[in-house]
Amino acid sequence: MGYRIRPLAAAMAVVFSAPIAYAQTTLNEVIVNASRIPEATSPRQIGQAEIAAKHAVTRDTAALLQDVPGVSLYGAGGVSSLPVIHGLADDRLRITVDGMDFIATCPNHMNPPLSYLDPTNVSKIKVYAGITPVSVGGDSIGGTIVAETAVPQFAAPGQGLLTKGEIGAFYRSNNNALGGNAGATLATENFSVSYSGVYSQADNYKAAGDFKSTTATGRPGHTLALDEVGSTAYETQTHTLGFALRGGNHLVEAKFGYQDVPKQLYPNQRMDMLGNEQYRANLRYLGQFDWGSAEIRAYHEQVKHFMEFGEDKKFLYTSGNTTQGMPMRSESTTTGASARFNIDLTSKDLLRVGAEYQSYKLDDWWPAVVGSMGMGPNDFQNINNGQRDRAALFGEWESRLNAQWTTQVGARYEYVRTSTNTVHGYNLATAPTSGSGGMMAQTTDAVAFNNGSRSKGDSNLDLTALTRFTPSTTADIEFGVARKVRSPNLYERYTWSTAGMMAIMNNFVGDGNGYVGNADLKPETAYTASATFDFHAADRSWEFKATPYYTHVDDYIDAIRCPSGSACTPTNSTTTNQYVVLKYTNQSARLYGLDLSGRMPLASTGVGTFGLNGLLGYTRGENRDTGGNLYNIMPLNAKVALTHQLGGWNNAIEVIGVTGKHDTSAVRNEIRTSGYSLTNLRASYTWNKVRVDFGVENLFDKFYYLPLGGAYTGQGTTMGINSIPWGIAVPGMGRSFYAGLNLKF
Repeated sequence: MGYRIRPLAAAMAVVFSAPIAYAQTTLNEVIVNASRIPEATSPRQIGQAEIAAKHAVTRDTAALLQDVPGVSLYGAGGVSSLPVIHGLADDRLRITVDGMDFIATCPNHMNPPLSYLDPTNVSKIKVYAGITPVSVGGDSIGGTIVAETAVPQFAAPGQGLLTKGEIGAFYRSNNNALGGNAGATLATENFSVSYSGVYSQADNYKAAGDFKSTTATGRPGHTLALDEVGSTAYETQTHTLGFALRGGNHLVEAKFGYQDVPKQLYPNQRMDMLGNEQYRANLRYLGQFDWGSAEIRAYHEQVKHFMEFGEDKKFLYTSGNTTQGMPMRSESTTTGASARFNIDLTSKDLLRVGAEYQSYKLDDWWPAVVGSMGMGPNDFQNINNGQRDRAALFGEWESRLNAQWTTQVGARYEYVRTSTNTVHGYNLATAPTSGSGGMMAQTTDAVAFNNGSRSKGDSNLDLTALTRFTPSTTADIEFGVARKVRSPNLYERYTWSTAGMMAIMNNFVGDGNGYVGNADLKPETAYTASATFDFHAADRSWEFKATPYYTHVDDYIDAIRCPSGSACTPTNSTTTNQYVVLKYTNQSARLYGLDLSGRMPLASTGVGTFGLNGLLGYTRGENRDTGGNLYNIMPLNAKVALTHQLGGWNNAIEVIGVTGKHDTSAVRNEIRTSGYSLTNLRASYTWNKVRVDFGVENLFDKFYYLPLGGAYTGQGTTMGINSIPWGIAVPGMGRSFYAGLNLKF
């Protein structure tokens, strides 16, 4: 190169000249050299080998995180589980897909970020489950999940044209799940084009035999099988087209994606997703300079989302037996941009600086139902022209003090602006008449909302301090503290109807209750202290890790029984065995716990090498204002796997144990679940470019309820708040055989 770029001048000029945002990605190893400074924090990374082993087991990308200490999953649709880190889930986590921040466009959060990425498209995932650096955090208090697809591939010098491909297929017996994936790459030394496509579908899954004693019947004229868990079927397809151009130490990349989900049913929601289309474009520049590296990104996403009653929830509820439902639609656009600079100040000091911007627009409306007295004659506006804009700046300094000590300190400022327009119910009225509030208080609620504050600006400050101490080749200790802030989402602030039928349609935790927004909500502010003690062999042949953590949250967004409105009756305030209507409110909370994980070799014999892997997790969540428990906290759980490897064979016997969930949220009438244990068998064989997987999930066909699966609302007349039985949790899947085949060429 015939010129030099001054590092600080270039970085600050870009950071402050435009509202460009940073979203964490891993730099292309071929293009950009790794930093000379080891990171003070070490996220848990799930690589291609671990991901490939689960292609035949699941099509839910969030399920790839099940072996990460501190991570659990909220049950949802078949490909849309919500990750939980140390008791904090959903929007309390930052989840990026190839540097893009997606937002769930649904009052039930049926389309979370990871649902747009099939496991076969994932190259690696990083999970920051302890103290999250400000360079990868932002607008979150619970941690960060960074998911990435494969980096572009190019032909080697003199190789000529590079052609590569991959095809795969899988089948699971319990729910007749099947699908396939295909991908191809065509590249020269400087230009690359790639395609990947995935399709999968499944029927309702079946629980173990004991479920027949508690199941309810389905809609009139249709009774589910005794062991069938209603509303668990799905169908989905995803396509991605990528282009990349490189020259020297510079890379320009463009990826275009499309997803269509014509059906994904939900066993813990009143509605089902019967249409979800996502279009996305992602542009990135990546460059290496003599002063460090730069990454600049811009992306755009459009989502069209449709909910209705699926086949297991449909019912005939009018006197004339006219089949009707409750259509619900959401549409959104997300536009974002980011810039990140890694600046080598010295051989021992690295400065990360960056900025990011995101604009999110949402319309959520429920079309009128022809002939319905209550749901018409006009559309119901749930969120009308909602907007959530976010801009941020961050700086992070990492320093290698000596061979044993590495430190990292960072600060991040964010400004979050939310707003929405006036709304109306099905009746279109904007003011009470003749003392009437309208059917189900639609007019009264709409007037109160429209006359209130509908615009809010939050100034949020994140701070982190981390230290990594390496006293020897067999020990590492990380410890740190952080202040993290998250602003409420649009549904938490701006859903407005207190009627039971409307409120139960706004629920993204799957507990069967109804929720009403609160425009006066403050951002959540979390203060976390965490440490990781890592003892291991010098060659990492064995290791043991322990991570204790404590988080105090000011203005935690919890819920109270709604104080006033259509469904806010005395019974709603006192009942302990029914579904209720709740209102979001700021309270004080604390979460604490311990993660343990380890692995070790057992023996190397003539019939293969044996090893042992395990993890244990404990989390406690408390509402300090009420003295009660936080909702959906995973009980004490453990997993142990005996592994075996011989040549191309990789096998495992896995045992999972979960204690009963008894520390439940009283305000939500949360359902308790019993403890259980499950046994899984896994086997795979790899040779050349062929991989075969097969195994059995829940080998002994044990019946159990999902502790984070929420309330079972998967069948029957779900439109009425208590038209379905209360007290039944979502059952887990019974025994299932699976097989998968993958071929690379």
